[in-house]
Amino acid sequence: MSGILAGTPDFTPGEAAELWADAYGDVIQVDRLPSERDQNFRVSTAKGTRLLKIFNAREDPAFVGVQHQVWDRLGDHVDYCPRLIKTRSGSPTRTVASPRLGTEHMARATTWLDGTPLSEVGYRSASLLRDLGAKLGALDDALAGFDHPAAHRAFRWDLRRAPAVLAQHRDHLDGAGGKWADRVDELYAGRVVPRLERLRTSVIHNDANDHNILCGGGRDPWTRHQTVTGIVDWGDMVHSYTVGNVAVALAYVALDHDDPLGAASAVIHGYQPVYPLTEDELDVLWGMTLMRLAVSMVLAAVQQRERPDDAYLTVSQDSVQVVLPALLELPYGYATAVLRHAAEVEPVRGASAVADHLTSIAGTTQPVLGVPFTQDNTIKLDLGVDSLVSTGDPTVFDASEVGIPSAERKMAAAGASFAVGAFGEARLIYTHPVFATGPSPLSERRTIHLGVDLFAAVGSPVHAPLAGLVRAVGPAPEPQGYGHAITLRHETPGGVPFWTLYGHLSADSLATVAPGDRIEAGHPIGSIGPPEENGGWSPHLHFMVITDMLDHAHDFPGVGLASHLEVWTSLAIDPSPLLGIPASLAPQEPSAAETASRRARYLAPSLRLSYQEPVRLARGWMQWLWDDAGRRYLDAYNNVPHIGHAHPAVVAAAARQMAVLNTNTRYLHESIIRYAERLGATLPPPLDVCVFTNSASEANEVAVRMARAATGRRGMVVLEDAYHGHTTSLIDLSPYKHSGPGGEGPPDWVAVAAVPDTYRGPYHADDPAAAARYAADVKRACADLASDWGVAGFLAETFPSVAGQIVPPAGYLAAAYEHVRAAGGLVIADEVQTGYGRTGTLYAFEQQGVVPDIVVLGKPIGNGHPIGAVVTTREIADSFDTGMEFFSTFGGNTVSAAVGLAVLDVLERDGLVAHSQEVGGDLLQALGELPSRHPIVGDVRGRGLYLGVELVLDAGTLDPATDEASFVVNQLRQRGILIGTEGPFGNVLKIRPPLPFDHRNVALLVEHLDVVLGWLH
Repeated sequence: MSGILAGTPDFTPGEAAELWADAYGDVIQVDRLPSERDQNFRVSTAKGTRLLKIFNAREDPAFVGVQHQVWDRLGDHVDYCPRLIKTRSGSPTRTVASPRLGTEHMARATTWLDGTPLSEVGYRSASLLRDLGAKLGALDDALAGFDHPAAHRAFRWDLRRAPAVLAQHRDHLDGAGGKWADRVDELYAGRVVPRLERLRTSVIHNDANDHNILCGGGRDPWTRHQTVTGIVDWGDMVHSYTVGNVAVALAYVALDHDDPLGAASAVIHGYQPVYPLTEDELDVLWGMTLMRLAVSMVLAAVQQRERPDDAYLTVSQDSVQVVLPALLELPYGYATAVLRHAAEVEPVRGASAVADHLTSIAGTTQPVLGVPFTQDNTIKLDLGVDSLVSTGDPTVFDASEVGIPSAERKMAAAGASFAVGAFGEARLIYTHPVFATGPSPLSERRTIHLGVDLFAAVGSPVHAPLAGLVRAVGPAPEPQGYGHAITLRHETPGGVPFWTLYGHLSADSLATVAPGDRIEAGHPIGSIGPPEENGGWSPHLHFMVITDMLDHAHDFPGVGLASHLEVWTSLAIDPSPLLGIPASLAPQEPSAAETASRRARYLAPSLRLSYQEPVRLARGWMQWLWDDAGRRYLDAYNNVPHIGHAHPAVVAAAARQMAVLNTNTRYLHESIIRYAERLGATLPPPLDVCVFTNSASEANEVAVRMARAATGRRGMVVLEDAYHGHTTSLIDLSPYKHSGPGGEGPPDWVAVAAVPDTYRGPYHADDPAAAARYAADVKRACADLASDWGVAGFLAETFPSVAGQIVPPAGYLAAAYEHVRAAGGLVIADEVQTGYGRTGTLYAFEQQGVVPDIVVLGKPIGNGHPIGAVVTTREIADSFDTGMEFFSTFGGNTVSAAVGLAVLDVLERDGLVAHSQEVGGDLLQALGELPSRHPIVGDVRGRGLYLGVELVLDAGTLDPATDEASFVVNQLRQRGILIGTEGPFGNVLKIRPPLPFDHRNVALLVEHLDVVLGWLH
């Protein structure tokens, strides 16, 4: 052996067992553990599990002694580090000879720390990463002031030596790796080295990688392995920069994480309150993190050449090769600002001083467009998420159709000379990515406007409100799209630098300005350019105040990420006070917390919100939703916008009819007649007579009344866990309500039959008689009503939804309907959830080969517009005409009829029924592969885009995984995908997206569901 491998021990587990028995006593079993230069063995004894380490022959005994002193010191402070176990003779170590090499080695025993290595923990919550930070902080706090000469060693993993290590082994790296290492070295030299003399030093652990961090605690998915229970392997301990200890941890938590910078932030958020980092340490932290990754990369390349068969040596390198170049894309100042914010200090040093300075001089500066802005000459131009600057798909922004007419028309209409696009406004009109993707796997786009847009006439002169030096001038490169721009440098009276940026200026107007020129306050620096200098928008000035240019010239990002809002608004602060913009022109929206508080104050507490962290929605388009900050969500949950959120055909139909006439059914009007004809034509004969309502609850009420009028009986049969509406009588007919929390049970005129659940019910899918047996329970329910009330009808969802997205076995409805009709009752198909192609056929009952007596439809037929409908036979409709008039004020109004017709048009024109069948089949197949990878998935079922995934704790007992299902739904929400839970135990994942849901959406949903389910193992 040679080089770094010289002296490595080669004991077998059997030989290690003999050593243990001789030095420490009883031994039951010995297992080898992975290691680089020493040997580690797990030893099972009668007293519990222990760890035996046999050191490299070259190990310094004095250094081993330092470790023991450190543990003694930590023993009074922490319980998550090893404790020394002395030999039977009372010695801390034992010297042993290698049976084959003849070399002598020290051996040592320590306590065993229980836990799962962080490398094996799939779900890494922010809480876990904060706990890691807190426990590293406690180590550094406890070791502050401790020192020992043996810890001052020449060690290749010491960040003090990192630049030398990179230089020494640079030729081991390939082209890409070498370029990354060179970039890290450059950043380190510029950002870290100048501050090294001001950093604290101490003895540090120095190797908090994900194999040396043990996790445990908790039994539920959201608490299991979410506490740090051990920090092991002290072989890399060294006296070095104290901040290097946490930098090492940041380097490794960044690997294999959706949001590397967010993961690092969570560690710092936990570390800082325990052992606060200084300003200089915060400034070098990102550079040291990158350097650790670079050193890991270069030493892995060295070791791989020397030991090509040792997989342990390169265990993290695949991730390093992905993460390091991605992190190098982040401007150093931005990453530092994010970490500073996590440490709860000002993200950009001096940003508040700049803001205070601008406030203090407000009203004294020169007007940027030569004239002060007032409420008389200036209007606010709304470009926010919920604005109408674009209609239809909000991510498709056509400036020629929207930007120019929008600003100019509104200014002309108001008699205004200027329009203001506000600072901090969330917008959906930007398509280019910024240099960080944020926490969302759906690739968060930049949305937060970081400047002020000032719309004015082409050629309007632009003045410098403050004196300054020209930093850069000329065309700003994409993706910022500022056209020609100029950046000026300024300082506060206290010497804090800041910059102002002026974008979309005329190229000709900047011809005489050059970098280094001094511009006096009030001096014209250019003029507003034509539309081609404005990306096709209305002519305007984009104005920013920047506290850290992030090494940009004049292409500083003008739009930031909502996920790091506080950071972005520290890098670029609100220039409104400097510009003299009246506060009324930049109204602030209430925060999500304020909205939640007001909701709690003014709405009844029985109104529930979805998700542990509710979503504050602002916009929808087809199968997508956006929150108020512009974050996009894939909607696989909301079936009410049946043909897609904000479908233009529905919007146009409603707007057109609303502008002409909106009245009720007491007047003759063609629209309701045409709608009834079209709707009746979608159903099999003799179902062709309609009653329209404004909700499915009202429609179900009408259907029950019809059944009673037609039969002269009162009793009703319903299914277990059914839900049909919120009115008093429908609560009586909804076991989900009357037998649930707050319910009083069914009245005696309601009989409840078993839901035909072939997974959880008594008769399973492999039982050929399951349909008949479940239908027999409907017959039993009819018999229970016969003597007292008689059977008026059987009210059932064709495919029970609240019961858990149930698909009845073939033949069930035919048999059940036969029993009901034999008892003299009518059958009512509640198709509110399943109608209009949801299940791959126009109506779900078609799949059972039956024709109901009455069909009930609800909100999906209006794409979210409040519509309900009852369709029945002429005979039943006539029997309902008892002399008591039926009238629903809003049922069948002219606007609703127009909307209903538009939905039918789109459903037919776009082939959405066939689309539902095709895409739903693809989704069902993909979901059907999950049980083989995830034992918690008990059943996958559904038709079309009506699907359920039932989670169980045990495949034999079918114990419902209710909490786990909630965990999955909430984790998907965090990842930008919305689904829900259903079923009597809340353990069924409910997937019912708008019908435009496509094959790409299927792949995205299943990909992330697969990841989250993996965390439950």
